[in-house]
Amino acid sequence: MAAAVLRDVVEARGQQDAHDRAMAEAATRHAALLSGPKLTIALMPYPGMFLQDLVGPLTLFEALMNRDVLLVWKDTQPMAVGSGMTLTPTTTFSECPANLDVLFVPGGVPGTFAMMEDAEVLAFLAARGATARYVTSVCTGSLILGAAGLLTGYKATSYWSTRDVLTELGAIPTAGRIVVDRNRITGGGVTAGLDFGLRVIAELRSRTYAEAVQLYVEYDPQPPFKAGAPTTAQPAAKAFVDEMVGPFAQTARETARRSQQRRQQGPA
Repeated sequence: MAAAVLRDVVEARGQQDAHDRAMAEAATRHAALLSGPKLTIALMPYPGMFLQDLVGPLTLFEALMNRDVLLVWKDTQPMAVGSGMTLTPTTTFSECPANLDVLFVPGGVPGTFAMMEDAEVLAFLAARGATARYVTSVCTGSLILGAAGLLTGYKATSYWSTRDVLTELGAIPTAGRIVVDRNRITGGGVTAGLDFGLRVIAELRSRTYAEAVQLYVEYDPQPPFKAGAPTTAQPAAKAFVDEMVGPFAQTARETARRSQQRRQQGPA
């Protein structure tokens, strides 16, 4: 029995070594495609976020080579992220490098509202956002960026029901799955994180690299229904979701106004 287990382990290691060699050889042959300086990408998870907002871009960023991907939060204690799942940040705010290639904020409620009024979070984002090569978000993460003063005068998008709230934060609400304005890249709601991630990779490396990542993760969306936007959803579905997210949009607006008032008043 022990001999059989040992044989299986040795065989598995041999297969892994062969896989690693194949990847290394491919990287050598395509060195021009993979060229570029090492990237530092910081994603900020937080309690109450929408998990897919983080996981979509994270999956794609992890497919990059020659990069550090950091999950940055106030501490590195396990964080509950819904449905019995936990996530452990890798880096604290104080440990996060000052010069990032990408600063990313996911969305999701009720977490977004808390982050919009969290002085420590907003101070961290304002500081790193001032020096980051790209300041980015998906879904209602753009409201958090706006609350930190990072979208003033920039075109940006958000979850469809809160996009207009960006006006309260000094941004220019703009419809689009992905909106790029200078070094600000914002994505629409939830699943837009995959499209967003590929766009960011194309900016960081190249379109060919981004297309290779898309193929690697087999991202070839073919939804069974054409109901992913208010303009295409059937009336009954839209009415139902409108009623559910109506209070959410109003809370977002009220929170944005309080956030702007505090920023305008300055430190107490």
